[in-house]
Amino acid sequence: MKHKEGSFFKDTDIEILISTMNRKSLDFLLPMFPFSHFSNFTILIINQTTNETVLTSDYSKVRVVNSFEKGLSKSRNVAFENAIGKILVIADDDVIYQEEFLSKIITAYNKFPHAAVINFCAINSNGNLMKNYPSHPKKDLDTFDILNTSSIEITVNKSILEQEKIRFDENFGLGAIFEMGEEAIFLFDFKKKNEKLLFEPQIIVKHENLTSSDKKSIHEKYYIQGALFTRIFKRNYIFWIFIKLFFDLKQRKIEFRNIKNALKSAKKGHQKFERIQYENK
Repeated sequence: MKHKEGSFFKDTDIEILISTMNRKSLDFLLPMFPFSHFSNFTILIINQTTNETVLTSDYSKVRVVNSFEKGLSKSRNVAFENAIGKILVIADDDVIYQEEFLSKIITAYNKFPHAAVINFCAINSNGNLMKNYPSHPKKDLDTFDILNTSSIEITVNKSILEQEKIRFDENFGLGAIFEMGEEAIFLFDFKKKNEKLLFEPQIIVKHENLTSSDKKSIHEKYYIQGALFTRIFKRNYIFWIFIKLFFDLKQRKIEFRNIKNALKSAKKGHQKFERIQYENK
């Protein structure tokens, strides 16, 4: 199947967008691409830094933007503004790409060239799948799929990204007011515009087991969820807080005695987000 330019996507159409901080050298890229030198890939690095620590690249395919702002979502958005690839791969600076990852991504987009986003699988340092992924491809991600997505699983069709003018919400993500949830908002913003969000059960990347959300307390998590679900579901936010409570209880991530405090935290997050919305009007 062909996309609208009339030609198949190629490996060279993929650009890897890496968010990092305070880098002085490109050496951090070496372990990310163990099967081939990083200069063989089209890479854009957003290095959030200070004037004293500026990163440069001598490789034509590896571009660097030194940014003097903070926040992961801001970094991702600077990457989108400067990206030149047709297919964009969202990356952190501590992942390890798997051999054949480019061909897996290209195959998926040539099968579904009008997809706005295609999510893939990640494995942990033991080589096990990072979560319980569906075993078959999905042509329409549902709410639970989206809420369960990690940024390193996401690839984006740049032409649709630009057409819909979608960006990460800079109130969410590491270094922002609410330190999680930016991926879910990003994907829901596409879904609200009736764009296609797909899943391919192919492994493209490896990442350590622990995520930033695993390190957060119940209070912090529910405070952020209160804001996140308000941003996505608006007045239905409390319904989704109860759904989350149900799953957290079932998976023993929370005890019954903590429910009242979790709900209080969610309400505080909801109110904080509402205030931000009001102030930004």
